[in-house]
Formats: sequence, structure tokens, C-alpha cells
Amino acid sequence: MRDVRTITDSECNQQAGAAAAGPSLRGTGAPPGTLTAVPHADHTSNESFPGPPRPMRVTPVPLAELARLLDAGTTGALQDGSAGSADAPSATGITHDSRAVRPGDIYAALPGARLHGADFVAQAQSLGAVAVLTDPGGTERAAATGLPVLTVPDPRGRMGELAAAVYSEPGEDLLQIGITGTSGKTTTAYLVDGGLRKAAEKQADGGALTGLIGTVESRIGDERIKSERTTPEATDLQALFAVMRERGVRSVAMEVSSHALVLGRVDGCVFDIAVFNNLSPEHLDFHPDMEDYFQAKRQLFTPARSRAGVVNFDDEYGYRLIGELKEEGFPVTSFSAEGHPDADWRAENVELGPLGSTFTAVGPDGERVPAVAPLSGPFNVANALAALTALVAAGIDASTAAEGIRTVPGVPGRLERVDAGQDYLAIVDYAHKPDAVESVLYAVRKVTEGRVHAVLGCGGDRDPHKRPAMGSGLARLADTAVLTSDNPRSEDPLAILATMLAGAAEVPAYERGTVLVEEDRAAAVAAAVARAEPGDAVLVLGKGHEQGQDIAGVVRPFDDKDVLREAIRERTRREARIAREAREAEETPQAREAREDLEAPHPPRPSAAETPHRTDNQNR
Repeated sequence: MRDVRTITDSECNQQAGAAAAGPSLRGTGAPPGTLTAVPHADHTSNESFPGPPRPMRVTPVPLAELARLLDAGTTGALQDGSAGSADAPSATGITHDSRAVRPGDIYAALPGARLHGADFVAQAQSLGAVAVLTDPGGTERAAATGLPVLTVPDPRGRMGELAAAVYSEPGEDLLQIGITGTSGKTTTAYLVDGGLRKAAEKQADGGALTGLIGTVESRIGDERIKSERTTPEATDLQALFAVMRERGVRSVAMEVSSHALVLGRVDGCVFDIAVFNNLSPEHLDFHPDMEDYFQAKRQLFTPARSRAGVVNFDDEYGYRLIGELKEEGFPVTSFSAEGHPDADWRAENVELGPLGSTFTAVGPDGERVPAVAPLSGPFNVANALAALTALVAAGIDASTAAEGIRTVPGVPGRLERVDAGQDYLAIVDYAHKPDAVESVLYAVRKVTEGRVHAVLGCGGDRDPHKRPAMGSGLARLADTAVLTSDNPRSEDPLAILATMLAGAAEVPAYERGTVLVEEDRAAAVAAAVARAEPGDAVLVLGKGHEQGQDIAGVVRPFDDKDVLREAIRERTRREARIAREAREAEETPQAREAREDLEAPHPPRPSAAETPHRTDNQNR
């Protein structure tokens, strides 16, 4: 069998041994269900309570002190004169989820689109809540339980600040690098983590642990925790920071979504370095237009959110952001994977390869550092350069940063290779935006001798405006474009596919590949595999690392990697069976009789010990 060129192995899914704690890098110290995802078997947690992990040791904070911090209106014990007594209530935690309340928690009862969190205060109280944070609309219902109530006009906007106070400002003890942008956040976060790990290893005592928070997972050292969203809610995020601090983590790389910035999930955080990768149309069901989307990302690059910025010079919105930040006097370092001489860090001598790319990172003082992007594609050169620039801006030696980035084995669901012994390339990738889909297709074409067969769907209850562009891009750039379901959620899968097909139909016939429509995602993957020949590539796009498929509100177990691997194996079994039947059909009767005689079971021959001994006289 010929060699199959790889894009990214999946070693990143293997769990390594935990490293010892050390000094700060800053120098100072199954059946269908309704879960949001089906976790990996190695996503571990020691927690006996539901919800994300919490620190084991928390100093109780008096509720009166927290009320003063918020300048909140109060009811109950905080108002009746007992606030200063020895038995005044204190808090040891905070959550916005009434089901995840632990004894000693403040329950944040937030207003929602259909229900108000105050409707669940009784449940929170039964689980041990000691107080409620809410708005004027929820105050009366919360107070009816007899719990102390902290009332503020915008509880979601104060929740992060309150959580940071409850856990004694855990972020202040961590070097925090936050990454935002439309594409590349996850990959860049993993590459930054690689650099942080390498820097930690070089500490005199063996180094501190690192943390990672993002779309695929969160990591505390080498412990892995399933992620429910790109950026956790503020209450969960501050608790996670506190756990990291407690276990010896000293630095963290973190994805920051536009939703997180708008909804206050990163309130209470001040990032040491904020990274801007790029901006392209996405989440336009949440943002009314691209300007609103940009302004949401822009929030990260303010003194209230971060201390310094690292921004992509090559991106249109990044270039604009650099100019604005310089006018404001905000510290910013630019990077250019295209090698623009006006950027602070730029890539030169770029060599793209099937396993990754090499380049020279050139710094503002002429420093030249050999670097590797450990994933294929020019966009991953940009991600690697972004990671290196951020690490250098955080005070890490450029050569150490490059060494750490080079050792990252891969990123789950990002150009991740699936190998079942086939003689064609099989890849799973998370690309679910028009620009990302096109970038992946271009990157794979560069390392593919034959044809490209790609499977793609669009998620339901999400931005519908990108669906025609997704269909047209796939039809134009793939030799076989299989349109299928992603996570249709509450929408009709066929309606989504009709919109994608309309986009594909806009591509002139002489420019587009073969277009197939298959609603069932597993069948669509099998259809792409069935068309693959030696030297071809099969891409399954859109879901990447995800472990479930949401259809009509029920999330069923579904892993693109497993489905793709099984489709390859089933094709191999089918072809072997067909070949065997063809050989048998061409056999002569005599050859068939001889083969059947050879294949028939024969009694075992007796061993030497079982054979009777014959004397010479008997033999004669």
C-alpha cells in the first residue's frame, strides 16, 4: 500500500502525566439523550457535584462586604441589622445554574427570554444557597424564600466581578493570554499552550502547570474537562481560575468569543495579552452586522479587559484595530504571516508542507527565529506566528516559544487525520464558515495528488445567511461536494439543505464538481468514501471535535472521526467480499473442490506423545 500523507495526527487526544507545580511565568511567584455533547472517555473530573469544577479551599466572604462591592440594594438578613454579627451570612461560591448550587453559594437569578432565574430560587435554597443576586424584576420572588437578596439593575453585568471577589481574584495569580477572532482561536490557543509548557519546563525546578480554556476542552495541567461552550460563564470561569491556582497552574491560554464579551462572561478578567486573529462573517444571527461584530471583539482591547494587544496586520479589521489602538496609546504588537515589512513580527521563507509548514519569524529588532507551524495550510502559519508573537509579548524568549509551538502534536478536530489503512487521505475539520471551508479545501489540495471529496452541512438555528456561500464554496472547490446535515436543531434539515443547494446551483456548471445531497450525515460520509481512489482526499467538515448531533432538540452520539473510520473499514470489507466472490465465480469445479478441501476443518494430527511406540520387530 502506498504511503498516505498526513495532515495532523491525533496524539493530542492522549493524556500525559501531570507535571509538578512551580513558580509563576510572570517571575513573581450512548442511547439518545439531551446533553449538549457526549464527553470523551478521558475527559475526567473528581467533582461529586454537578457542573464545572470548584476550588476545594475558599475563604468565606461576608455577604455584607459583597453587597458593598456591588453597591447593591439588600433585603433579609443584610437589612435587619445582623450583617455585622458573628453569625452574619458569608458566601463560599456562586453559580447562575440553580441545579449546580452548592452549600454556601450565591445564586445568580438572571432574567431570561422566557423564564426568570428567580423562578428557581426555591430549588437553589434547597441545595444550600445562602443568598440571591438578581434584578428588580426578581427581587420579590427571591425575597419570598427568606434568603438575603442582592439587587442590582444588571446582575449579569456584575456576576463576573462578584465571582472574582468570592474566589479572591484568582486571575491575578495567572498569566492570562486571551485569543479572539472568527477563525483560528482554538488552534492558536493550543499553540500558545505549547509555548507556555515549554517555558514552564525550563524553569529551574521543572516548571509550573499550564491551563487551557476553549471550544474543545479545558485543561488543568493534563486533566481534561469537557467544554460546554467556547468561553465559560463568568461564575464558572472564575471558579476554574481558582481551581487552576489551587493546583499550581501559573499561566492560561483561553479562547474569548464575541458572545463572551457581549454577555459579560469574561467580566472580572484582565488579560495580560489579548490576541486578534481575524474577522469574517459569522454569528450574524447574534450580531446585526459586521460593525457590531467588530465592536464586540474590540471590547477585549481596552484597559478594562487587557494590558496589551497582539493583532493580525494582514486582516482588514486587524489593520483597522492596530491603527485605533495606536491612536489611543494602547500597547499593541502586530504580526504578518504574509511578511509585510511594517509589521512588528513577520514570517519569511515560508515552506508549506503536508505535515505542517516551516518559516522564519523576524522580529522588530531583526531577530530571526526558525519556526514551525505543526499543522498544514497557510492559515496555520498565521496561527503559529500569532502564538509566537503573543508569547514574546508576554515575556517568553522567542526561541523557547518557537520550540514549544513546534512540539504541539495537533489540535482535536482541526485538520485531524483518520487512518484506517486506506490509500487515500481522510480528514476531519471543524471548518463551519465560508472562509474557513475555502481555506481548508485550498490547504488540502496542495497536498493531494488526486481528487477531493468533501462533506459539509450547516447548523440549524444559527446564522442562515452563510448557507448559500457554504454550498457554493464547496461545489466550486471540491471535486465531489456532498451536502448533508450538521446540527439541524429545531429546523427542518431539508430546508437547510435546499438553501445550501441553491448556493451550489449558482456556481456555473463548468466550475463546479459533482454535487450530491444526502440528509443522513453518516450516509453522506459513506458516499464520499465510496468515491475515493488512491491519492484522493476525503474531508468531513463542520463538526470537528464534537461528540453529538442535535436533531429536533435531542443530541445523539455522533463523532465524525468514528463515522469516517467505520465508513472506510466497511468499504474495505465490502471490496474484499466482492473480490472473493468474483474469484470464486471464476473457479473451475476442480479448483473449487481443491480450495474447499483445503479450507475444510481437519482433525488434529496426534502429537508425538500420543503416537504408539513401535519396536523394530513390530515394524517388520
